[in-house]
Amino acid sequence: MQDLKDKLKFWKRGRITRRSALFALGYTLVLSTTLFSCSTPEKNTQKQADSSSSNTTNTTNTANTSTASSGQKVIRIVRSKQLTALAVLEKQGNLEKRLAELGYKLEWPEFAAGPQQLEALNANGLDIASTAESPPIFAQAAGTPLIYLSANSSDGRAVSLLVPNNSTVKSVQDLKGKKVAFQKASIGHYLLVRALEKEGLKLSDVQSVFLPPPDANAAFSQGKVDAWFIWEPFVTRNVQKKVGRVLIDGGNGLRDTNNFYSTTRKFYQENPEVIKVFLEELQKAQIWSKQHPKEIAELLAPATQLDVPTLEAMHGKYDFALEPITEKIITKQQEVADKWYSLGLIPKKVNVRDGFLKPEEYTKITPQDVLAKQ
Repeated sequence: MQDLKDKLKFWKRGRITRRSALFALGYTLVLSTTLFSCSTPEKNTQKQADSSSSNTTNTTNTANTSTASSGQKVIRIVRSKQLTALAVLEKQGNLEKRLAELGYKLEWPEFAAGPQQLEALNANGLDIASTAESPPIFAQAAGTPLIYLSANSSDGRAVSLLVPNNSTVKSVQDLKGKKVAFQKASIGHYLLVRALEKEGLKLSDVQSVFLPPPDANAAFSQGKVDAWFIWEPFVTRNVQKKVGRVLIDGGNGLRDTNNFYSTTRKFYQENPEVIKVFLEELQKAQIWSKQHPKEIAELLAPATQLDVPTLEAMHGKYDFALEPITEKIITKQQEVADKWYSLGLIPKKVNVRDGFLKPEEYTKITPQDVLAKQ
């Protein structure tokens, strides 16, 4: 109930529509009620609020509107917490200049994780999101009119299962009966399911502790959970501080999905030129990042408070590749949706194709060198 109250506070900050209010309830039921019902009473007491309001920073008074006080239209693209090419795009400022020429002001609101992004996306608090494969599926199950704009490389090695440095856990098998933290409906959630199934175990064989990254970080450092499936830079920071060690990561075939950039159908229909420009500049940032490992580390060092050599090693876990939407990607995304349904974690079957555009529509917005990969 507290989770629902916190979420509703987020939407009360700006003007909302009846549709947005219904989405808040629907998304909460999908992400909270169904998952809550799958955990034991003991685990439920550990569940903490992960509302967008408590985990969103750096937003402005225009966060739930589409027009700035100057009269310019505002475009809100999520600030990258995973230090990908999206972070480079923000720091270099090229996208901001191009959008200004079109009469748009660019803002970079920050969210704890993918599910919070997509809640805000539907509530008109965000225009373009960057998530792993699962958050869009849960959002589609809750009724959001989501559109997949582009796929990104999987970057599997950048997501890891951490255990405390002094833990006796040596393998995934050793996690049976133990408390594992992760952001619900995230890549950590999905990879935990995958890792357990590879060892002949089920999600019910561990105690799931649903926490957004900031809360999970605190719980992990305080020894309140036995493991944590999380992404960079949390992985590197915990390893450097000798708080945790990597048990496994998403590499070596464990991660079999893509990341995605997404928006709402309304935003796509009203701003195709903005989306085209965004993907063009993002692709340039991807290429630059891949070709300049030291420079990207130097660029992002002040924001991350990590030294350049550490950032170079961390960025080595990323492929920095924008990928075209293909039938293979759509099929895999459907497999993930079917997996969540089979586990009883979404209340209905989801046809992910409802969120994908037609091939000719992707041709109009996707950079040519990305389309050439097909």
